[in-house]
Amino acid sequence: MSTLRLGVIGLGYVGLPLAVALAKHFPVFGYDISARRIAELRKGSDRTDEVAPDALRASSLRVSGEARDLAGSDVFIVTVPTPVDDEHRPDLTAVLASCETVGKQLAKGAVVVFESTVYPGVTEAICGPALEAASGLACGRDFFLGYSPERINPGDREHTVERITKVIAGQTPQVVEILRRVYGAITGDNVFVAKNIKTAEAAKVIENAQRDINIAFINEVTMIFQKLGISAHDVLDAAATKWNFLRFTPGLVGGHCIGVDPFYLAHRALEVGHKPEIILAGRRINDSMGAFIAERVDSQVPRRSRILVLGLTFKENIPDLRNSKVVDIVNALRGCGHEVVVHDPLGDAEEALQHYGIALAPTLEGIGKFHAVIGAVAHATYRALDTRAFAALLERDGLVADIKGMWRDLRLPEGARRWEL
Repeated sequence: MSTLRLGVIGLGYVGLPLAVALAKHFPVFGYDISARRIAELRKGSDRTDEVAPDALRASSLRVSGEARDLAGSDVFIVTVPTPVDDEHRPDLTAVLASCETVGKQLAKGAVVVFESTVYPGVTEAICGPALEAASGLACGRDFFLGYSPERINPGDREHTVERITKVIAGQTPQVVEILRRVYGAITGDNVFVAKNIKTAEAAKVIENAQRDINIAFINEVTMIFQKLGISAHDVLDAAATKWNFLRFTPGLVGGHCIGVDPFYLAHRALEVGHKPEIILAGRRINDSMGAFIAERVDSQVPRRSRILVLGLTFKENIPDLRNSKVVDIVNALRGCGHEVVVHDPLGDAEEALQHYGIALAPTLEGIGKFHAVIGAVAHATYRALDTRAFAALLERDGLVADIKGMWRDLRLPEGARRWEL
């Protein structure tokens, strides 16, 4: 292949930055099933804020919602979501739909690379046959598989796709060399070749599972410290003075990776006859934090209080509302009979209402006073709140519940109470 033609399937937080980076070196075509997404990208706007408008408009990337435009691609890169269902089972719907889409456009000799997080074995045992069924071609003979796990950290301007080590694995040595050429072009040849596709899949899924377990430990000891009347943040300040202490912080674990991927590994473990203990224990602890926080707030405010929750996205300074665990706090407090108002300057109001039934307050101006203000997400705008801002938001003896520890050094208005994890 003298000039590789690439097709990227899925233009979200992962696919778009990757496609824009690759388009600096190859002809790249981006495909997404969302007509709204395609329309905004063609206007040079990325609502995920992962790609700046100038960079998007200057890119040679071509985008479309028509699958037939993927025809002729030498390498297909699949970057679609892999969530879990209501029973925490892997939901491969989007991956399988992508296999059908790609399969209909496959030509002999093409390579299909998956970046979506899956459990070990999915690429070869599930995606390969799905591609065969859609294309009528033979996997490993007419077309070939690869895997290169995504490592996008939403909102992170340091560890971008061009500044990280890219793990790659291929069905054959020839596929590995193609992937080395593709990904090496954007990473300065900073690639790591995994032993095989299953190994690369496993490496990705344990990256997030490990982080989930570490946070779960901190969340559990935080629950203990709360009963002892001490702050986890104060404990961490002291413990972090040891050279090898790992400073994870307490809080909510949501989003589309850490709060989801461990279930993929647990699912596969059960399939092969191993009962995962630590992995699922970590998930149970982290998924219980919203209710725990709500209970602590409820115990410190009057019945049927008016409570303001600041932040709904799963992480600070990004608009991503997927798998937000702030919702657990909101629902639990409403279940206790409180009036809960939610504000987020970055979250999409339509999406919040559609997915969570939460109507976002459009502004904090003139919003009135509250018995409690909960700092749920550490957006820069919330970190910048001062004493005067809290005086306008709080009843005289109101509670400031600082989940993220972002106002620890702020002088609160006279009479205001402070609570933190």
